Amino acid sequence: MTANTCTTGNDTCTAEYVFDSPSHAGRAQLGHLQTLLDPVTTGFLADVGVWPGMRCLDLGSGNGSIAGWLSDRVGPAGEVIAVDLETDQLDVPPQVEVHRHDIRDGLPVAGGFDLIHARLVLMHLSEREQVLAELIDALAPGGWLVLGETPTPPQEALAAPSADDAALADRVIAAGTRAVQAAGVSPSWAYEVEHHFAGAGLTGIRGSVHAPMITGGDAGALLMSTYVAQVTPLLLAEGLSEDEIARYHALMQDPRFRAWPFLQLVTTAGRKPLEEGQR
Repeated sequence: MTANTCTTGNDTCTAEYVFDSPSHAGRAQLGHLQTLLDPVTTGFLADVGVWPGMRCLDLGSGNGSIAGWLSDRVGPAGEVIAVDLETDQLDVPPQVEVHRHDIRDGLPVAGGFDLIHARLVLMHLSEREQVLAELIDALAPGGWLVLGETPTPPQEALAAPSADDAALADRVIAAGTRAVQAAGVSPSWAYEVEHHFAGAGLTGIRGSVHAPMITGGDAGALLMSTYVAQVTPLLLAEGLSEDEIARYHALMQDPRFRAWPFLQLVTTAGRKPLEEGQR
């Protein structure tokens, strides 16, 4: 049976997370992230190595797609624990253990993991370095920590129905970037992870960057639209009008619009050293 618990000591797990996954836009966001990023993430995890019998922790599980993939890989002899602040969207096999939990309060279960994975989680937390240290402590000797984070480079519109549309799209994303950074999202953390891994003594450090072009109507553009929908009050506070935001949503549906991405995925992995005598 799947456990679904909140272990923060109260009925509501609070968070700094800017985006609201229980909302309609948040649910759509999780689906677009799955379409865009799961092939990249699962390919990276497969290269690291996920084997039957492994004990895995998936943080920020979203709709559960990566936790489900891990469960298929580790099989009945393995264990997968999925953790998220909101678990209503999780769709995982019954053998996956689910915890509704704020990772800033520590791990909901004991450590000793062969693999810990988190995607687009620590970048949102002001306590990211403390959480990183706790995750490294929770690795078993030889265990892998895999973090997927996104930096916030400016979007560059390449094509649009008009020059004004291209300028508007870039202005909306620039305003959104300022707003989420003000809310505590780190624009540089994605590229700082490697430094922290090395400083903590992790070995076998490796990484990749995924940065697809977006075209109106594709998953990348629709993801941008869901993000903008969720931060509309912040964008209005930045001086954008409702008409400008509505036009941005229309552009994200228009195949004449193309841009280099606002969203990049920087994935970094490092391994906890084996203990003396282990191979």
